[in-house]
Amino acid sequence: MRGSPPPPDKQVTLDNWQGPPWNRWSFQHLDEVIPSARIRRGDGPVAELPGDPQPIAQVSFETSSAERVTVGEFLTRTYADGFLVLQGGRVVSEQYFNGMTPATAHLLQSVSKSLTGALAGVLAGRGLLAPQRLAEEYVPELKDTSFAGATVRQVLDMSTGTKFSEEYDDPESDVRRYESAAGWCRPSAGDDLSLFRYMLTLGNHRAHGGVFEYRSILTDLLGWIIERAGEARFADLMSELVWSRLGAEYDARITVDRHGNPMTDGGFSVTLRDLGRFGLMYLRRGAWNAEQIVPAAWVDDTRHADETCRAAFARSESAPRYPRGHYRNQWWVPDGPAGILLAAGIYGQFVYLDMGADVVIVKLSTLPFALDLDVSADHVRACAAIVAALS
Repeated sequence: MRGSPPPPDKQVTLDNWQGPPWNRWSFQHLDEVIPSARIRRGDGPVAELPGDPQPIAQVSFETSSAERVTVGEFLTRTYADGFLVLQGGRVVSEQYFNGMTPATAHLLQSVSKSLTGALAGVLAGRGLLAPQRLAEEYVPELKDTSFAGATVRQVLDMSTGTKFSEEYDDPESDVRRYESAAGWCRPSAGDDLSLFRYMLTLGNHRAHGGVFEYRSILTDLLGWIIERAGEARFADLMSELVWSRLGAEYDARITVDRHGNPMTDGGFSVTLRDLGRFGLMYLRRGAWNAEQIVPAAWVDDTRHADETCRAAFARSESAPRYPRGHYRNQWWVPDGPAGILLAAGIYGQFVYLDMGADVVIVKLSTLPFALDLDVSADHVRACAAIVAALS
């Protein structure tokens, strides 16, 4: 994107921004590609993160292919843009690549889900959102759709019966088609669907409840429920109830469709350190910057869940990856008893929390492919090795 104008083959557009090599630029400049709403940091002081540098890049671990690599080598191989490790609230490692700086907001992809889940927790703590109630009680438009009878809890934990394919390599999959409705790609001629209107067209392939199945569209439905429960725009609620209370250094942003609806499943862009502050807040059971932001009971419930949630996960295709895990309140919990929480997004976005070790690890990336389960597993292996080395 250099030149006035850049050469046609170098221009980042709605047609190419998610793929390589264009994503190396677009993930740090998304508000120049897709309309977005500002999530204001407020006027409060910045929560400082003191430094305590450690040689984290030298830590080694074994990959899924039984190869021994260092964290430094892994960061290079996996197209890291920003990398942050916090222990005890102190910065032990902070690195930037690919032109990213401490002031750069980077797209989070599905790490956004965990931020959305946090906002739902705040509303629940204030009595404005009840997970046991039906989603249609907050959004009456759902009454005559496939979501009729689904509870907010089932939306939060992705156990509705919604039929929605999350195959990133299939251009005809639902997850690729709804990006048109969300404004993430050029719409077909005459297509005026908004993100919310698209949700109403979906069907079911099973009864609600009983089985966990990861589907991004459910987080966008959660965003709609949040707006109705909070009686305000999502970006404004996020600013007032979470972001302005974190001591964030910079405003965040979230993409919106052509009708102004937010893409709450993947559209957040934030800076590396501010995402670290968010992780620290969860590590402190929702308390940060001298304030209880997310109810401690919500964080505890995320970590431990109930038998219904754990059983739904055990019956899912994801269970072999995390035999001691579950999915709760928009967080992957690969090991609840050990206090490990994980937020993950395609193209290499990760937030790893180890409550027992008091460690937050954040990695923002621009991999040349959307998803590879072995590479995702290697991110978890790298994080575990870092925690072991710090311990």
